[in-house]
Amino acid sequence: MKLSEFRFDLPVNLQALYPTENRDESKLMVVNRKDKTIEHRIFKDVLDYFSDGDVMVINDTKVFPARLYGNKEKTGAKIEVFLLRELNKDARLWDVLVDPARKIRVGNKLYFGDSDLVAEVIDNTTSRGRTIRFLFDGTPEQFYKSIDTLGETPLPKYIKRKAEPEDRERYQTIFAKHTGAVAAPTAGMHFTRQVVKRLEIKGVSLVPITLHVGLGTFRPVDVEDLTKHKMDSENFAVSEKTAQRVNEALDSRNQVCSVGTTTLRALESSVSANGRLKPNEGWTDRFIFPPYEIRIPTALITNFHMPESTLLMMACAFGGYHLVMEAYQTAIREKYRFLSYGDAMLII
Repeated sequence: MKLSEFRFDLPVNLQALYPTENRDESKLMVVNRKDKTIEHRIFKDVLDYFSDGDVMVINDTKVFPARLYGNKEKTGAKIEVFLLRELNKDARLWDVLVDPARKIRVGNKLYFGDSDLVAEVIDNTTSRGRTIRFLFDGTPEQFYKSIDTLGETPLPKYIKRKAEPEDRERYQTIFAKHTGAVAAPTAGMHFTRQVVKRLEIKGVSLVPITLHVGLGTFRPVDVEDLTKHKMDSENFAVSEKTAQRVNEALDSRNQVCSVGTTTLRALESSVSANGRLKPNEGWTDRFIFPPYEIRIPTALITNFHMPESTLLMMACAFGGYHLVMEAYQTAIREKYRFLSYGDAMLII
């Protein structure tokens, strides 16, 4: 398929700047692939679509405050440093993005607030990318605490406001456990403890995978021929326990629901020769777009995404291009809220 086939006009007023007051009271659009129907519910109604023996696979990655602001030595110029990934724990080496990049060269030092945290630029990786080494005398625990204190919640750039204290909790799922993501697995942000409890009472199992979401999830596709687009790699892990529970559900013809496109990518990167889920860990750059045969999940919960985004393409690969694009036009007419803090879609 072509990039232009995923283009549509998204009104600015439908791009959610803040989450709903209660996580589980966002709107839920239910798209039925078999009947080609669209229903309008609220998220807590998700319970009505699952029953005893079904499995929901959630992403338990945890977002860390990856956006730092430092000052360049001598000039004092303010520089945004976005932490992408830790390269070496002992040496405190990190891959980062800097802005404005033109001011930052190898050898420059950056100072962060009134803290003891200083970073030295040791390599250029891309036009905006740098490798930096943090110069810090404390323990690893003190270092991460310093990052946590100085860092800002890494809201996506399309949320055109400054991060606020409340974002620390709301730009995070209740499942967050393993630190490593610079963007939230947003489909999971609609779940509350009450919804989880009610699902468990019905006999629905919630099992985790971990995929540390990178900035590549927002990277624009700049080629018309989608086969030429290269996804950024993301680190993931699927445990033996999760694989076993998912396979039991598949073997008994129960539903397996992928909570989010990040979870979908991890699941589809871990398929055995006989079409079952296998324990796996490593890096995946799997790009899922139509036509694509989904092997593991039978249902998908996802948010409403940007035009021409890889996330929209994944939703279309799962739900069928024409049906999902029709659902998006319906969402615009019905004033659904889009993007990370927006409403949810369940494809069954």
